[in-house]
Amino acid sequence: MIKINEHFNKLQASYLFSDIAKRVSRYQEDNPDKTIIKLGIGDVTKPLPPACIEAFHKAVDEMAGEEGFRGYGPEQGYDFLRKAIATADFKARGADISSAEIFVSDGAKCDTGNFQELFSPDSVIAIPDPVYPVYLDTNVMAGRTGSFSDGRYEGVVYLESTRENNFVPSLPHQPVDLIYLCFPNNPTGSTISKEELKTWVDYARQNKALILFDAAYEAFINDDSLPKTIYEIEGAEEVAVEFRSFSKSGGFTGTRCAYTVVPKACVAYIADGTPQSLHGLWNRRHCTKFNGVSYPVQRAAEALYSPEGKQQAQALVNYYMKNARLIRTAMSDLGFTCVGGDNSPYIWIEGNMDSWKFFDLLLDKAGVVCTPGAGFGKCGEGYIRLSAFNSFENVSLAMDRIKNSLA
Repeated sequence: MIKINEHFNKLQASYLFSDIAKRVSRYQEDNPDKTIIKLGIGDVTKPLPPACIEAFHKAVDEMAGEEGFRGYGPEQGYDFLRKAIATADFKARGADISSAEIFVSDGAKCDTGNFQELFSPDSVIAIPDPVYPVYLDTNVMAGRTGSFSDGRYEGVVYLESTRENNFVPSLPHQPVDLIYLCFPNNPTGSTISKEELKTWVDYARQNKALILFDAAYEAFINDDSLPKTIYEIEGAEEVAVEFRSFSKSGGFTGTRCAYTVVPKACVAYIADGTPQSLHGLWNRRHCTKFNGVSYPVQRAAEALYSPEGKQQAQALVNYYMKNARLIRTAMSDLGFTCVGGDNSPYIWIEGNMDSWKFFDLLLDKAGVVCTPGAGFGKCGEGYIRLSAFNSFENVSLAMDRIKNSLA
């Protein structure tokens, strides 16, 4: 008989954002005359930059003629986009990353979830708490954890991120193999300094561990002293893989384009301790399971690196950060302790009550959707996350509603 992968049965009933969608749907059915303002999921609302649209149209027109038509493209991405990424995102920051070390994909969610496939099932994973659920759930599916008990999985090293450590976790007190880090952080909106990030790189080098560094929100960093890529830290190319996305900074959530950096110097080890290139392994996996991002989409992504595209993408970032500042100011004025909103589009708010209770309160009384912190892990209990990804008018209205509902 055919058997299932029983590790899937360890997962919690459903994905966090599916739970939220179901609650919102029920509320809307019960209150058809009420409008809902969604500040929960991190989905953008502004259209693609004009430079991207122009490049998109041009590429589609090319595909309409025999001379410009393209079939299967390179799985790793077209050179024109990979070279633009390497030059603007890394070499400009003093990071020696080549275009050959960049793999274009259809989303950072996919890559952060899939990269764990390269590693042994008995690898010890260290995951922040609270955390973006994909990191944890995909390792549960792979069988790297025990059962779920009291809000956590057995066999996982949890890196607690709390108000006491400014939501930047401390190094693990036991040996680990695979470390997930995300800065600017989702969900807390916290950032990490170069000095703090260096301690993680040094730890990974000393312990032959690997850091999977999610930098999907680097475009929202306003403080020039903060690292925008882990490769600004000496030696990181030996022990870190970085994930980036055009979803939030370029409005590509519905268009799908991202990339992962796997330096050729980055290695993992076979059983006898012999190092093996992760670049080669990921390339093999990528070519086997992925057929590449479409040519028009990659041309649209390339346009983000043009002078016009850079200005237009920055205008998008500035728009959402204006929303973020409004949210943080409004919630702080109501007496809540907040993190994020200065170098991140997320605001992490201490609610002084059960996370789901606060979620229901804001939905029922204000018609505003947040994300309950408990959905991100045990340390998220008592917090909610608000997202800046909406129109300024809706964010303003949402803050007025929350103020009135909590008065």
